[in-house]
Amino acid sequence: MECREADKCTDMSKIRVLIVNGAVFMRRIISDEIKQDEELEIVGNVANGNIALSLIEHVTPDVVSMDINMSAVDGIAVIGKIRNRYPHLPIIMFSTLSQRAARDTLEALSCGANDYVAIPINSQRVAIARERVREELIPKIKSLCSKSRHSAPSVPSLPQEFIVPSTISVEKATRQTRVDVLAIGVSTGGPNALAEVLSRLQKDFPVPIVIVQHMPPIFTKSLSERLSLKCAMPVHEGIAGKSLLPGHAWIAPGNYHMTVVRKGCRVELAINQGQQENSCRPSVDVLFRSVARVFGQSALALILTGMGRDGLRGCKMIRVKGGQILAQDELSSVVWGMPGAVVHAGLADNVLPLSEMASEIQRRVQMERSESTVQSHLTTS
Repeated sequence: MECREADKCTDMSKIRVLIVNGAVFMRRIISDEIKQDEELEIVGNVANGNIALSLIEHVTPDVVSMDINMSAVDGIAVIGKIRNRYPHLPIIMFSTLSQRAARDTLEALSCGANDYVAIPINSQRVAIARERVREELIPKIKSLCSKSRHSAPSVPSLPQEFIVPSTISVEKATRQTRVDVLAIGVSTGGPNALAEVLSRLQKDFPVPIVIVQHMPPIFTKSLSERLSLKCAMPVHEGIAGKSLLPGHAWIAPGNYHMTVVRKGCRVELAINQGQQENSCRPSVDVLFRSVARVFGQSALALILTGMGRDGLRGCKMIRVKGGQILAQDELSSVVWGMPGAVVHAGLADNVLPLSEMASEIQRRVQMERSESTVQSHLTTS
């Protein structure tokens, strides 16, 4: 058997999981939970990346669950070796909620890991780890391998309330309206997608950018710092009371919803810990609804790669208010859940590969733009 066959999945078989983790108790937890799922099977359960590399050719996993830090070899180094030999084999990292782990996880994602699961370091780690495996790792395994298998539909059928009549789609696609804010929603595959888009936007980008990336606390801070180093514009973690400024981007902090609110003559960020929406906090829907209320038809929304359909309700409200919506296409998405739901609902003005998104954003924000600054518009609307 050629080693490249590890990239392939057989539609009718169970999803084959290779577990790589230096902690015995974590290997046991992951193994116990996976064994309870009839759609999954374990084809290897090893302590370090060197062993994993030697096994892949023989056990042909559909997905690898890997600890980011292992004693025998660094997890990030192993990712590079796996990507070189098996470019399509999904890799999900296991991490902890710490500053160092956050930086390492983002580095792992940039080196080719597809996603991650983070668990806190505390006395209840075992119980929480089991919960994370059930509620995060297993759904991510199924989602990522579903795409590689090209089996189940990428996007489930949508309730009728989300389907927009074609007449509305045609009317909206033909108009040209000034854009005064860019709102982005993204999840699985998001850090790399954000880097791709934001790094291609000009330094004097004429509107503010607000972002929800599904991430836990600590990780969003590290992500904003990492993106600032790669982009011409500054990228911040969202802080309550900060005024929106053109050419600046803000990412919702982990475990907090972020919204925009008008305070007198200014538009500011607001942060809250309201109930989760779509099992998420921060939620794209929460941000997008506030953007629709404050900016109306001058809003441009961008929905990128991610599981589930967070952002769908928010996109519908932006559409009702007359705003514009761009969605990432399926081929360039790590998971086409969030953008796929928006596309299937008929909400997207345009569906584009990630590589073309920045130029389309630039084109739309320059359209109908007068000599006056966006800041004057923000303070007088």
